[in-house]
Amino acid sequence: MTEPARKADDPDRDLDRDPGFDADADADSAIAVVGMSGRFPGAPDLDTYWANLRDGVCSLTDFTEAELLADGADPEEVRRPGHVPTKGYLAGADRFDAGLFGFNRTEAAALDPQHRLLLETAWAALEDAGQDPLAVTARTGVYVGGSPTEHMLAAHTDRALAASLGAMQIRVLTDREFLAPWISYRLGLQGPSLTVQTACSTSLTAVHLAAQALLLGECDTALAGGVSVDTVRRRGYVHHEGGIFSPDGRCRPFDERAGGTVPGSGVGVVVLRRLSDALADGDPVRAVLRGSALTNDGALKVGFTAPGVEQQTAAIVEAWSAAGLTPSAAQYVETHGTATELGDRIELAAATAAFTADGTPGDTPGDTPGAPIGIGSVKSNIGHLDAAAGVASFIKAVLMLEHATLAPTVNVTGPHPELAPDTSPFRVVDRAAPWPRPAEGPRRAGVSSLGIGGTNVHVVLEQAPNRPAPPAPPGRRPAATEILPLSARTEQALTALAARLATALRAPGAPSLTDTAHTLRTARTPMDVRAYVLASDPAQAADRLTALAEGRPVDAPGDGPATDGLRELGELGELWLKGGSVPWPEPAPGARRVSLPTYPFEPRSFGALTLPPPAAAPRTGTPEDTATTPPAQDDLTRAVTALLAEALGLDVSTPPPPETTYFAAGGDSLTAVHLVGRLRDDFGIDVPITLFLEELTLQDLASHIVGAKESPEAAAAEDSLDALLAEFEAEERR
Repeated sequence: MTEPARKADDPDRDLDRDPGFDADADADSAIAVVGMSGRFPGAPDLDTYWANLRDGVCSLTDFTEAELLADGADPEEVRRPGHVPTKGYLAGADRFDAGLFGFNRTEAAALDPQHRLLLETAWAALEDAGQDPLAVTARTGVYVGGSPTEHMLAAHTDRALAASLGAMQIRVLTDREFLAPWISYRLGLQGPSLTVQTACSTSLTAVHLAAQALLLGECDTALAGGVSVDTVRRRGYVHHEGGIFSPDGRCRPFDERAGGTVPGSGVGVVVLRRLSDALADGDPVRAVLRGSALTNDGALKVGFTAPGVEQQTAAIVEAWSAAGLTPSAAQYVETHGTATELGDRIELAAATAAFTADGTPGDTPGDTPGAPIGIGSVKSNIGHLDAAAGVASFIKAVLMLEHATLAPTVNVTGPHPELAPDTSPFRVVDRAAPWPRPAEGPRRAGVSSLGIGGTNVHVVLEQAPNRPAPPAPPGRRPAATEILPLSARTEQALTALAARLATALRAPGAPSLTDTAHTLRTARTPMDVRAYVLASDPAQAADRLTALAEGRPVDAPGDGPATDGLRELGELGELWLKGGSVPWPEPAPGARRVSLPTYPFEPRSFGALTLPPPAAAPRTGTPEDTATTPPAQDDLTRAVTALLAEALGLDVSTPPPPETTYFAAGGDSLTAVHLVGRLRDDFGIDVPITLFLEELTLQDLASHIVGAKESPEAAAAEDSLDALLAEFEAEERR
């Protein structure tokens, strides 16, 4: 999880900001993104994440049957026809640098993997922001959320663990309720500490709440983000016709072949400050958050799990209004983009209404007035990260703004039917492309995230302001010697840190030696194992750091060029090695904290608790059984009726009124998908999901299901996703 330095030498990175953009305009009402860290499928750090996004890499992993079985998958499930052996897999999710955060082995093994990952990611994000993670002076809030985990469920049913640690300790080490408080406690952060839960929109909601807290003065720095690791094991999923998961293990948002999403795991944290404070304190501003908004669909949709158009549109319009802009000022929108039939259609409808409400779209890359706004979804690259999905999208948008490059949505074969050029303001970005400055103002992007339950959030981002380096003061030599102190918990970590810092300083466009020294002296936690080098330019510093990393003798201070204060710096270095408090020299005027390689964690595997394989459930029949010995019609009807009652939570001894329909009994689209699968698995009956959306009483529904056993061809002919959408829309209008 170590974050390498951001490279200023990338050919696609725009270092010259818009000269017409006033950095101080509205600085008190804008939020600066000053630090970021994350781990995503195929990317242990953000440099790799950006390279994968830019190059159009699909980071979804296809597992072999042997890999799944070795990780404890149910052989029967793996070999089912609908099983898809794919996930956005997060390698090393079971590993943790427990000693750095003060956990003993027993506690670390009980600590949920999501807590472990968030702690390390929060540490790295603060270092990326130029802050010592254990000495953040500003009042710092924490706003994060996570997903349910297998580890947590297993911990609460493990009697041996309960006897060892106690029920209360198990709860605080595993429950996602304590994701934020553990960060605040271990890093000593005394601002608000909130665990946020809004399902799939959790982490972007956390960003919105953090921004609001900063604007209200509740804190001066805020960590925001989320994590999702349902299990550290390799796992596929079962595709059900009409369900949310892709039939082939690929996610194709806004594509003509869009058929569903793919689950994934990941973690991301961003560090936010008021823009005025960030500029005054010399923070490394990566992007600017100009506005955000949060809404909920309420009852304006067909069911609890279904999305709605009206309040998605409202979230977009309100966010751009909060930014003092209109939605058409965007050149790009990073969408929620799950690639489900219903979700994509509704999101396109909502976004179209928002981005055309004030007229034609604004300038896009290429400065063509009225040209389509680019859209995309990172879920095509890494899958749907549930509670971490929003922060994955947010970080992607920030990276695109930094590098002045639009990253492609992958797996795209042809545009969605509702992206027709004559009716839609959008186009799917399907290949990497430069993102030139618009005719007026900075580059701007919107980011959307939508949660089951109806919580919609949208944020407005724009490129960081131009911040020219201050001129060197008279009389100061540009080649003045600097001292670069390093420290770590172990010799191995110190060696890794020296090597990574050397690589960063050799990169074209690397930070100045002055900024590097200032950052190392003020923005890193002093640890027990220490070293230092003296150097007068980045190249010399890199050479001496490499020698340190390789165990070779480092040039003695007297061997370097004669510079002012050389002896004094050497004395400070020796004091540093002894572990004392060092009175570092005042930084050069204009010195800034910059993004450097973050701490090289030394994680070891603590595994994760796992649930035992589920006991085989008694079945009324299987496809094989029913093919040879079909149950009697009355018995089958009773069994199907009992299954409906079980799924809907009905008391079979007290049946509902005869006129009760499926939806009136509490059914929804996800329950319908579950029932379609159970009917196929338990009874060998294939029914269209649209059957559950018809105006049928429960008794008639059971009769139709039993009838489908005798006429499967007729049932299959009705299974149309277009019909499903029509039914949803009709129900929504009612």
